[in-house]
Amino acid sequence: MKFRIIGDSCCDFTKEDLAKGYFVSVPLTLTVGDVDIIDDENFNQEYFLKLMSDCETCPKSACPSPDAYIDKFQDADDIYIVTLSSKLSGSFNSALVARQIYLENHPNVNIHVFDSKSAAAGEHLICEKIEECALAGMDYKDVITTVDEYIKGMRTIFVLDDLEVMRKNGRMSKVKSIAANILNIKPVLYAVDGEIRQLDQARGMNKALNKLLWHIEKEGYDKTRKVIISQCNSRERCMNIKKILMDKFDFKNVEILNGKGVTTMYENSGGVVVSF
Repeated sequence: MKFRIIGDSCCDFTKEDLAKGYFVSVPLTLTVGDVDIIDDENFNQEYFLKLMSDCETCPKSACPSPDAYIDKFQDADDIYIVTLSSKLSGSFNSALVARQIYLENHPNVNIHVFDSKSAAAGEHLICEKIEECALAGMDYKDVITTVDEYIKGMRTIFVLDDLEVMRKNGRMSKVKSIAANILNIKPVLYAVDGEIRQLDQARGMNKALNKLLWHIEKEGYDKTRKVIISQCNSRERCMNIKKILMDKFDFKNVEILNGKGVTTMYENSGGVVVSF
């Protein structure tokens, strides 16, 4: 049976992923002011960060249309779709509509849509888990059961260095964001059932990242799980986090991914997102 793993563009597939043939990315459209950018292989992070910095309004994203998903369904028997958290984007619902439309004319195809309840690194981990199961020859229904359980145990925790997007999209008041900038307060955030909540905070990025690590250690972790770190103009910070996770926490497999469009929009310059 031929399988296909489709992720919206927040999944940050690498060139090596896409070269395998069964990984496929469906781009969101990003809007900054009056400029629309397709989040595909031509995305320019430096240009996009400057656009966001220069624009007073909040950047926005538009989910892929059902047709954009359907275009990627061809020639596969088992199709697995992984989207941004349904509480952050309409990508999940669009994929469900695409599934319904396609199955009307292709009733023998299997299509399942996974709500990642996360983004970026979390989505990528889910796609890798699907790949592992499918390549092992696991039955379609067993893949779904296994991956659903994996998602339940997945955790995403992150620190933002630049809070401007949070201010612009209304998640933080202007007064609070100014105070945070003056005091150099950095929030430690995490995903709870697909929603973003604040876990902690610290003065300065280094202290905030130490808090991130402290919470991972305090709450317990499975060192056999793979860790993915999404970086946006923060490779040195992410390399330091990777070293600590491997040397001190004894994680065996830690990978750093470069954030593309949607990840860059949420994470902004200097951010660090850890999923495992």
